[in-house]
Amino acid sequence: MKQAPSPEGDALTPVGYLPRVADRTVAERLGSVGAVLIEGPKGCGKTWAALRHAASVVRFDADPTARRLATVSPQAVLRGEAPRLLDEWQLAPDVWNHVRHACDLSSEPGRFLLTGSAAPADDITRHSGAGRIARVRLRPMSLFESGLSGGSVSLGDLLLSGMPETSEAGNTTFEDVIRAMCVGGWPWLLKQSPQIAGNRLREYLDEIRRLDVDGGNGRGRNPVLVEKLILSLARNTATTAPNSRLAHDADSERPLNHQTVRAYLDALTRLFVLEDLPAWSPHLRSRGRLTKSAKRHLVDPSLATAALRAGPEALMADLAACGLLFESLVVRDLRIYGDANECDIYHCRLDNGVEADAIVRRRYSGEWIAVEAKLADNPDTVDAAAGSLLRFAGSVDTARAGPPVALLVITPAGYAYERPDGVIVAPITALGP
Repeated sequence: MKQAPSPEGDALTPVGYLPRVADRTVAERLGSVGAVLIEGPKGCGKTWAALRHAASVVRFDADPTARRLATVSPQAVLRGEAPRLLDEWQLAPDVWNHVRHACDLSSEPGRFLLTGSAAPADDITRHSGAGRIARVRLRPMSLFESGLSGGSVSLGDLLLSGMPETSEAGNTTFEDVIRAMCVGGWPWLLKQSPQIAGNRLREYLDEIRRLDVDGGNGRGRNPVLVEKLILSLARNTATTAPNSRLAHDADSERPLNHQTVRAYLDALTRLFVLEDLPAWSPHLRSRGRLTKSAKRHLVDPSLATAALRAGPEALMADLAACGLLFESLVVRDLRIYGDANECDIYHCRLDNGVEADAIVRRRYSGEWIAVEAKLADNPDTVDAAAGSLLRFAGSVDTARAGPPVALLVITPAGYAYERPDGVIVAPITALGP
């Protein structure tokens, strides 16, 4: 059996491939389980990332013959040098159980790679792949992956030892970050202008609303209502807007039915386009109440800017909206870096207004970092953000949750440094895994 390739790549690695933070996770999983499923939204680079690790491939999206063969003789499409990539496997859903059975019959790891742009219906995967099929989430590229961040402030290092001794300011400017919010982390758009990227992403959203938001459950979707809901999600980025507000915001004269909203949100989540940020529930020192609602985030802020038809100039003219989209950019990158460090990302808000835009928490040992995202890096703004984080940390019962290993204010650009009060200030252009 061929060993899983290292993150340095193999013969099928596409020319021009930009390494992904998830590469090492994929390689590690291939070394320990029979199959790895790489899932994420269309266009985020799943196929290229999988080819980096694959020795052979069958493409169900591009090869109708393979789809037919998977129906009449599924074992035939599984034959090939391992790791065998089954690209867009959900188009030939019968292969799931055959992959599972193949992994049951052999204890050798790294036999199959699967990619998928939609989470399958429960009846397809009713026979669990637990212990046989490991899941790795791929998102649009972080600034570190696209080359806009130098990565000198490592999230892993912050979790272990706090602020690095030195961190130089990079050449990336505030304007570069705003542009990145509009272009997004889509590998196929990185070299495009914000205007061209916006046009392509509106076409991307149009395809989703017309073709993809169907769920495969026989219930029709109204593309016009889906478009209105996506626009509502864009307007409510990085807020805890409930479904009722989304329904009214989508159409104030005829608000969407709450069941319709829920069904559309579920479909967008299944397509990995919507990725809400759950609330963290630490033990508190006081009797203050916690907000339990998730924050609304599309998988990449560029989808929101495209839906809003907002380019860099429009964002610069509306800094309040720009700040929420910057928070969404920070959450996207923290999720990518967090996965590489076995961390989950949350938000947390107390009823007295004290909050953290993001909480980075290790899944097994519980170390945590509280984060505030601020569009401006002037002293007054940073002072206010640091004060808010210190008040938040003081509200948490550290006897139960443990003390934070770091308090972090993330800004668009500039230097990274540690303040006298211990709060770390770092630009997103210095963050890395």
